[in-house]
Amino acid sequence: MSIAITAGTTLGALQRAPLLDPVDQRILVCHALGISRTALITQSERALNAQEAAGIAALLQRRADGEPVAYIVGQREFFGLPFETTPAVLIPRPDTELLVELALERLPPRGKVLDMGTGSGAIAVAIAHHRPDAAVTALDVSTEALAVATRNAQRNGASVRLLHSDWYGAVAGEQFDLIVSNPPYIADGDRHLSEGDLRFEPSGALTDFADGLSALRTIIAGAPARLAPGSWLLMEHGYDQSAAVRALLSAAGYTEVQSWQDLAGIERVSGGRSR
Repeated sequence: MSIAITAGTTLGALQRAPLLDPVDQRILVCHALGISRTALITQSERALNAQEAAGIAALLQRRADGEPVAYIVGQREFFGLPFETTPAVLIPRPDTELLVELALERLPPRGKVLDMGTGSGAIAVAIAHHRPDAAVTALDVSTEALAVATRNAQRNGASVRLLHSDWYGAVAGEQFDLIVSNPPYIADGDRHLSEGDLRFEPSGALTDFADGLSALRTIIAGAPARLAPGSWLLMEHGYDQSAAVRALLSAAGYTEVQSWQDLAGIERVSGGRSR
């Protein structure tokens, strides 16, 4: 699909003849012109000059070629906060907000939180922003991801300790009141990895290059030594993995093992308490 827009095209005409998904197109047009959604509507008779037309066409073409909108505009909202998104990190998704909600409900006053594999920092920053009394630590093995997470923490005024770490390596000997994670959980070879936005996201943050459960096993095995007694471990996982994750938690001796459903009614987060 080749997209071309000519100078003189009005914003109204552009909206009446959507070239892409209407929501995606609106976001990209507003981004290209630096205007709000309201301005897009009220300036319907505004005619594009040649530079504006070319700029909009270029952005729409990138989306038509499959590139995620969040990477094109460099931003995605999560838990009511703006987050920088680059190809170095996963795009924050509404499903993951469930993990933040559950964490905030279980975090004691002035509690210590550990976010494993933080990526953009969305989970850690959201928790720290809403609970400034908490001491939030976030880990990632990717230095590029940590750079993005650092900027997102600064952007949202959140105090987060960010550490370069291969899982628990950088927090040996420390203890936390809550551990959360959205780890790589897509099995190697899963067809979804070659579809949609996932084609553009960092593969190491999506798949464990194994059965989809290896990262979850590592987190479950290491958490008891780093959780205060009776504290929660909460993990996001795939749409069909809840039973397997609950079995892993139960086998490792966690109590109150359970799963929680996202807005689509899918069991998206599972967790348990340390003994």
